[in-house]
Amino acid sequence: MKAEVRDGAAAPARSRDRRDSRWDEHRRARREQLVDATLAAIGRHGAGVGMDEIAAAAGTSKTVVYRHFTDRTDLYVAVCARVADQLLPRLRAAMELGGTPRAMTTAAVEAYLAFCEADPELYRFVVHLHPTDRPVDADPIDSLSDLVGDQAAALLRSALTQAGRDPAPAGPWGHGLIGLVRAAADWWLRAERPMPRAELAAHLTELAWAGLSGVVTTEPRPATEATEDL
Repeated sequence: MKAEVRDGAAAPARSRDRRDSRWDEHRRARREQLVDATLAAIGRHGAGVGMDEIAAAAGTSKTVVYRHFTDRTDLYVAVCARVADQLLPRLRAAMELGGTPRAMTTAAVEAYLAFCEADPELYRFVVHLHPTDRPVDADPIDSLSDLVGDQAAALLRSALTQAGRDPAPAGPWGHGLIGLVRAAADWWLRAERPMPRAELAAHLTELAWAGLSGVVTTEPRPATEATEDL
């Protein structure tokens, strides 16, 4: 029994663990490098970039890419996760700047549009070009939309509570607001940005606020006059 725990016998196992750990870090670093290469290839070739172009941007072959990613879907999810990690904090920071609910709405809309404008092809890649290799079990962009909608809902819930109103509609309103902005951003990019980003943000805020202003402020609303049935 003692022979099983001698230093000489235990040392190979410890050495093997250290090597495994080093290879894990190498694999993680290599995946990150391939995501970087994919972003570069998208910038060069557009949202419809192919695996050959991605491999060329990485200075390697498709075989090596597939050694680190199971398929195109796996690579797509990794790119989406990178984008989500960058975009979500910006949106959260914009919505947490403080000030009036309208100012926070404008800041959030502006931040989302800024992401779209900065790299339209990357936006199209992550939002619209889901690969067909297999279903995406955990799409970071769908999760991102949910997280952003939850953030907007939390702000609306707080505003409704402060206004002495029922906070129950905050959930659908928050997610509806995000859907409005995303659909408008899609149109804006397809139409090749026919108006400046700030102008579009102002228009979207005006539309959203036409509905929200009556329920998230403490100002009294005008009484509705009763009408007689004819």
